[in-house]
Amino acid sequence: MSIFGELETIFSDYIYPAWPLFLILAIVSTAAAVAVAYRLGWHQIARRHRIVSAITIVALLSVTIPTGYYTISPLFQRTTVCEASPVAGTGAGSERCEVAAGTVFATEGDDDAPADPPAVDDSPGFETQVVKQGEFEGADSFHFGEGTALLIETGPDTYTLRLEDFSVRNGPDLFVYLSPDPDGYEDGALELGGLKGTDGAFNYEIPAGTDVSQFQSAVVWCKAFSVLFATASFG
Repeated sequence: MSIFGELETIFSDYIYPAWPLFLILAIVSTAAAVAVAYRLGWHQIARRHRIVSAITIVALLSVTIPTGYYTISPLFQRTTVCEASPVAGTGAGSERCEVAAGTVFATEGDDDAPADPPAVDDSPGFETQVVKQGEFEGADSFHFGEGTALLIETGPDTYTLRLEDFSVRNGPDLFVYLSPDPDGYEDGALELGGLKGTDGAFNYEIPAGTDVSQFQSAVVWCKAFSVLFATASFG
């Protein structure tokens, strides 16, 4: 796990559950630090060395602003994506999606058109079916996640992972995986693609020839910081 991932884990495990207390402590600490700095005359030193002070401030801002935007801004962004299910007659798959039969569209800020519905084998004797499914749970109180993961066989040894009634905490660099661990991400997990939306119902085609029997869960994983957001263990 990267240093940013460790910091994010500390935030989600310890700071977020008690955020009112930490907010008060942060305000009090900031006020105390400003008062001490003023009493020590640091503002006068900064005035005497304006160029050095300006360079220091610009350097700090050039690092903290982009980093803060990259890590924090996704938390306030929501995107709903709606794609038709490969299983005929199953409906929209999400209360947020009002999808007519056979149509595919995205709403609420998604600029890219979702993928076409997965191809279905309609040869005689084959029936598209759900072979595994599980319910998403967030990794903790901060990383909430809910919805259903459906592993659907759309043809002989051809599979699609579908997320329905889905909602998850947004974050940077989120991807969807099939994992051999029922409790979350593990080495050997199969990357299916970037998270299409924070809400809705959508599909991921699984590469041909994949042995799906080795996978025990679907997970939402932050690649940048190696942090688990949500897991759906297959029953």
